[in-house]
Amino acid sequence: MITNVITDIYDLKILDTSYVTHNVKRFVLEKPAGFSYIPGHSTHLAVNAPGWEDQWRNFTFTSLNFWNYLEFIIKIYDDHNGVTQQLGKLNAGTAIRMKDVFGTIDYKGSGIFIAGGTGITPFIAIFRALYYSGNMRDIGLFYSNHYHNDVILHEELTQMLGKNYANFFSKEGVIGFGEKRIDRDFLVKAIGDFDKRFYVCGPETFVDDISGYLIELGARMDAIII
Repeated sequence: MITNVITDIYDLKILDTSYVTHNVKRFVLEKPAGFSYIPGHSTHLAVNAPGWEDQWRNFTFTSLNFWNYLEFIIKIYDDHNGVTQQLGKLNAGTAIRMKDVFGTIDYKGSGIFIAGGTGITPFIAIFRALYYSGNMRDIGLFYSNHYHNDVILHEELTQMLGKNYANFFSKEGVIGFGEKRIDRDFLVKAIGDFDKRFYVCGPETFVDDISGYLIELGARMDAIII
């Protein structure tokens, strides 16, 4: 659902970059005066370089609105000549183009969050907002990745969620972490009562599979936010 549209196009200076995993990069950008958004929402970004200025892609804010900068956490696909490969080449002092604000995940109250890979990014700002305001009660996260080194912001997620945060790896067994997929059998054992909200984000097949399991197990369609 589009909740706010900003028609201006901004050329924003990159203040800082760093890799948070082997292929996921954090960008800190200057924030335009008067610019606003809410946790879980996204924008369009483009590379400010010849041939790329109008190649817009959707990315989620991981910063909070009261911060004096914007933050994005973006997976870089170096094997594909696309926007993220170009973003991977950018560092502090260069610029990124930005336009629009629109809804990706709208927070509607406590529930269980289920993320696959970079599908965690809409949840990061939501968790940060809840954590800073002391409202993390009845919030849980199941986070699925291929390997342990794919996990984004593990330490911060642990700090915010504590024992209500579990990792799962589909292609690697790591001591101390869940060593299987998030499937129907797991959901039955881990949740039991499906009369609650669920937030699901990740690759399309992941979202379709998890949403299907939840509905089969008794979750209401209007209580599954994707």
